[in-house]
Amino acid sequence: MIFLKFLKESFLFALNALIANKLRTFLSLLGITVGIFAIISVFTVIGSLESNIRKSIESLGENVVYIQKYPWTLDMSLAWWDIIKRPVPKIQEVDEIKRRSQKASVVAFSIQTNKTVKYRNNSAERTFIWANSHDFEKIQSFELEKGRYFSLLESATGRNSALMGSDLAKDLFENWDPIGKEIKIMGRKVIVIGVLEKQGTSNFDEGLDNVVLIPINFARNIINIRNDQLNPMITVKAKENITDDELIDELKGIMRSIRRLKPTEKDDFSINRASFITQMLAPIFAMINLTGAIIGGFSILVGGFGIANIMFVSVKERTNIIGIQKALGAKNYFILLQFLYESVLLALTGGIVGLILVFIGAVFISYISEFNISLTLGNIISGLLISAIIGIISGFAPAYSASKLNPVEAINVSF
Repeated sequence: MIFLKFLKESFLFALNALIANKLRTFLSLLGITVGIFAIISVFTVIGSLESNIRKSIESLGENVVYIQKYPWTLDMSLAWWDIIKRPVPKIQEVDEIKRRSQKASVVAFSIQTNKTVKYRNNSAERTFIWANSHDFEKIQSFELEKGRYFSLLESATGRNSALMGSDLAKDLFENWDPIGKEIKIMGRKVIVIGVLEKQGTSNFDEGLDNVVLIPINFARNIINIRNDQLNPMITVKAKENITDDELIDELKGIMRSIRRLKPTEKDDFSINRASFITQMLAPIFAMINLTGAIIGGFSILVGGFGIANIMFVSVKERTNIIGIQKALGAKNYFILLQFLYESVLLALTGGIVGLILVFIGAVFISYISEFNISLTLGNIISGLLISAIIGIISGFAPAYSASKLNPVEAINVSF
C-alpha cells in the first residue's frame, strides 16, 4: 500500500509539473509526435495496401491457377526471345485438360480487350470486354444485381448475350432498365441479360463495375481469339483438398503432352498463381517499411534528445524542491519515479497526438478516394510502446541524477 501511495504521489508530481510548464511540454511533445506520425503512418499505409491486395487476390478465387503465354514473375532461366516465340493458349486445350486432369474441378478459357460500347446515342469508349467460357461463374466471384447468367445453350452456341457492370449500365442506360436492351460492340448487336452487383475497384484493375461479359463462342465470331494482344488464358480451379502445387505439377505434364514437347525441351507456357503477386511485392513492402522506420527513428531520436534536455532543465529548476522532499524522507526511487513518470507522460502524450494525426489522415484519404486505409490495433500498440520506451530511455539519466542529489546541498542551491 505504501509503495502504491508513492507511485500515485510521483505520478501527480509529474502531471503537475507538465501542466505548470505548458510551453516546455509542447516543445518536448513535438519531436515524439513527428516521429510516431512518420513511423505509424508508413506502417498503416503499407499494411492497408497489403490488406487491399490480399482482398483483390482473394477475389481471383481460391486454388486457382492461370495457364498463359507470359510468366508473372521474372525467371532468369528464360530468355525473353524464347517467351515471345511461345504459342498462346488455345480453347481446344481446355477440352483436353478437362478430359485428362484428375485434380481440376473447373477449367475455363478467356480473352480480354477494350472496345467502344454503344446504346443509342450513349457510348463508353475503351470498355473492358471479357469473353469467357461457360464455367467462368464457378471461378470468378460475383453476384447479379438483376437479370441472369448465360444459359449453357447460349454459351455453347455463341448467342449474342452479355452481362454488364453496374457503373457501365448506369452510364449507358441512365434511368432505364438495361435488361433486354440491345447494345453494340464492334458493330454487332448484343442483348443485355444481366447486370452485376457493384464491386468497387481493386489494386490490379477496375473490377467488374465497367465490364461487359460475353460468351467466348460469340467473341470468336467477331474477333481473332488467338491474338496475342487479347491475353488468351486458361483458368483452372483445383478440387477440394488439392493444393496449388499438386495442380500445377499435373497441369505441367498435361500441357507438355498436349503440345508434344520432348523431355529436353523447356515449357512453352507459364502457369501463374495469385501468390506470385504477394511474393513479388513482399520485399518491396519490407524495404518501404524499413525506410519509414529509419526516417521515423531519426525523428524520434531527436524527440528523445529533446525530452532528455528538457528533463535535465527540469531537474535543475527543481533542485531545491528535491532537497526538501529528500529531507522530509522521500526515498531515491520516489524521486527517480517522479521524473521518469514525467518523461514517459511526455513521450506517451506525443505518441498519442501522433496516432490521432495518423487516424485523421487515414479517415481523410479513405473518404476522398476508394483506397481504404485503417489504423490497426497492432499499429496503435506499437506506437504507444515505442513512445513509452523512448520516454524511459530519455528520462532515466535526468531522473537518476535527481535521485542521487544530496538533500543538504540541493536545498542550499541558489540560481
